Formats: sequence, C-alpha cells, structure tokens
Amino acid sequence: MRVRGRIDDNQKEVVSQLRKLGVSVAITSMLVKGFPDFICGYMGKNWMIELKDGAKSKSRKTLTEDEAKFFNDWKGQVDKCESLDDICKVIGIILF
Repeated sequence: MRVRGRIDDNQKEVVSQLRKLGVSVAITSMLVKGFPDFICGYMGKNWMIELKDGAKSKSRKTLTEDEAKFFNDWKGQVDKCESLDDICKVIGIILF
C-alpha cells in the first residue's frame, strides 16, 4: 500500500459536505501514485474525483506528473474539481 500523499486543505470539508448531501465517498488517494483523491457514489453511479484547492495559486492546482499520466491513460471517467460546487455539477446535485 502506498503512503498517503499531500492532501489539499479543502478535502476534509468537501468530503464532509458531500456525505451530508447523501453522497458516498471513498478516499482513494493512497492506492497508487497519481490515482484520484476519492470516488463518489450517488444515485447508483460512481465518479472519480481529483480535488484541488481552488483557493491556491494556479501552479498548486495543476495536476502532478503522476496525476496527469493517470488522467491521460484512464479510459473511463475522472474529473478534476476545485470545490464542492464543482463536484456537485459533475455528479448532478443542484445546490440552492
């Protein structure tokens, strides 16, 4: 098993809010270098999400080399998001 990499400052709050909205969240960032931060399950579907902190500089929101390779090589869905709103748009939750 891989040692956990750096976690973005907003991850704990975003995951907490997703769970309050009824979304299942599995933290997966420790699986393999470059693997997305978590998988969300909602209404019978799954989404792989790489979370970046929208409050950070552009360079801090860029995919790492390993993340970019994963995004490029993966044949299924994977999204880079910077906020709870971004994730909700991806999975189809309308926030008021």
